[in-house]
Amino acid sequence: MKKSFIVMAATSVVMIIMMAFSFDDAGQPSSPVVIKKDSVASVAAFKDVYAVLMSPRCMNCHPAGDIPLQGDDSHLHAMFPKRGVEGKGVYAMKCSNCHQPTNLPGLHEPPGNPNWHLPPANMKMVFQGKTPNQLAKQLVDPKTNGHKSMQQLIEHADDDLVLAGWNPGEGRTLPPLSHAQFKKAWMTWLKNGAYAPRSN
Repeated sequence: MKKSFIVMAATSVVMIIMMAFSFDDAGQPSSPVVIKKDSVASVAAFKDVYAVLMSPRCMNCHPAGDIPLQGDDSHLHAMFPKRGVEGKGVYAMKCSNCHQPTNLPGLHEPPGNPNWHLPPANMKMVFQGKTPNQLAKQLVDPKTNGHKSMQQLIEHADDDLVLAGWNPGEGRTLPPLSHAQFKKAWMTWLKNGAYAPRSN
């Protein structure tokens, strides 16, 4: 009886430790995600997050349809490429045919990144047309955000393709905040409870 109690107590301690820490892609423990409940700070921060995500540098690759958007006015991509199952185009018209690993030199030439793509067909992660309330809820729901945990959402601010929004090539406007400002707002929103602004 005493031995069983000790085993149960030890198991409980291990489970508590595991819940307190998240793990990185290599399975190593990372810093715990400390969440405070501050709806005012969270919602205020999301206003800045929303402004960036609705800018052409983000929204153009998160369209409501299956054709990416293009330009500062977010018109349909001139070549009418389709999303495809993996978000990388279809048949001979793949994103990587024009979007090289780096930006092509020249005004309005295709921006580049080794991982250029739209979200996949089974997880479209649409930004276009979403209200702040709708987008905030979508971003924190693993069923609609690419199965990301809170820790993965925090890390996503430094994703290579996200960072490409601040290096869009010649002739394109930058998001309304610097990446450092965006990341601060993103972290503030998430770490204060990831509250969604009220619906209008």
